[in-house]
Amino acid sequence: MKNPIREIVCRRKQGIHCAIPSFCTANGIVIEAIMEQAKRFDDYVLIEATANQVNQYGGYTNRKPADFKDEVLQIAERVGFPKEKVIFGGDHLGPLIWADEPEKEAMEKAEELVRLFVAAGYKKIHLDTSMKLGSDAKGEPLADDIIARRGARLYRACEEEYKKLSEGDPNEMRPVYIIGSEVPIPGGAQEEEIVQVTSPNAVEATVEAYRKEFAAAGCEDAFENIVALVVQPGVEFGDDSICHYDRDKAAELCRKLKEYDGLIYEGHSTDYQSPKSLKQMAEDGIAILKVGPALTFALREALFALSMMEKELIEEGRSDFMEVLEDCMKEEPKYWQKHYHGSAGEQAVKRRYSFSDRCRYYLTRPEVEEAIERLMENLSQQDIPLNMISQYMPAQYARIRDGELECSPREMVRDHIVRLVDHYNYAAKDGYIISEALS
Repeated sequence: MKNPIREIVCRRKQGIHCAIPSFCTANGIVIEAIMEQAKRFDDYVLIEATANQVNQYGGYTNRKPADFKDEVLQIAERVGFPKEKVIFGGDHLGPLIWADEPEKEAMEKAEELVRLFVAAGYKKIHLDTSMKLGSDAKGEPLADDIIARRGARLYRACEEEYKKLSEGDPNEMRPVYIIGSEVPIPGGAQEEEIVQVTSPNAVEATVEAYRKEFAAAGCEDAFENIVALVVQPGVEFGDDSICHYDRDKAAELCRKLKEYDGLIYEGHSTDYQSPKSLKQMAEDGIAILKVGPALTFALREALFALSMMEKELIEEGRSDFMEVLEDCMKEEPKYWQKHYHGSAGEQAVKRRYSFSDRCRYYLTRPEVEEAIERLMENLSQQDIPLNMISQYMPAQYARIRDGELECSPREMVRDHIVRLVDHYNYAAKDGYIISEALS
């Protein structure tokens, strides 16, 4: 069975416009919304888990790769989305989360990590060995050949694991691989000015380094299975700023892609780009469009809106979702403290509203999940006045008024998330018409 992402590469090389959004999220409500929207199309959905979300130790979601896959498939069954249409990806798979450890220990853990992802049936693997490890020399960039050598090692581990799967099922779909990593590191830039478009020379150096190291590792045919290279096309976001795509600045980078028949580009941190910018990126060869924090940012926006309505309508037994989330973040600040600077007041604003959305690390906490469910339950038992919905969720108000959306808290939340998902469908699918209201 041919990997759907490989099919995208083939179609693009034939001059057919197509791309695929990569939804990097572990949140159940967000995944529900993505799949509900995807039911409109006979197409695949790519759901990715990052190494810090999901790993052999559970990550911050307390889920191993197989656990996460099972949960996503349960959501697919619940919403009626075909399970065979879900592609699972692993993002930034490598020693990233063990970067403080020496190479030996960090790479052993990275090998175990990628093996578990492949064994669980993930079919898109981002081999990311771009971060310096504890034993690497300080004060100088990590050389391309070292990055590639470590990447080749992880590739071999993946392929060994795939061989085991294929022995049990000859029709087992082969994973495809992504190499390279963007600069700056994932999760949002601290300052806009550090964002630089990847140079054509850097692309060439990365590809050639990997070719050399793959050959040295006895994996000469590896580039048959590598379909994309992560680049920085000049998009990023900070706490309250967005660096928008400028196709003129990315022109040389995108022209370079024409030299590589079997490759497309993967763009990270595409969060908060406009539909027009996303469309241009897809047209220019950045055909895997990754989005993560913006998804939970949209979820948070919707939940905050519901919380404000709850405060207006309910006096006793409120969920106090906003307060519960804030308390959790303050009690365990390790996920935001290094990222949110300024006075106590400025940090409080960032905890709630930052584009980098560090609140996503806390949404799986039992007390937060309980508050969300109480919020949904409280408002589902209320006749929420349309004029109040207009105040806090105007887009959903318009759709409810026109009979296009059920007036329920969960459906309003899903619809708010779908507005973002729609931007990516517009970018990826030729002929997709986006509503003027969503643009």
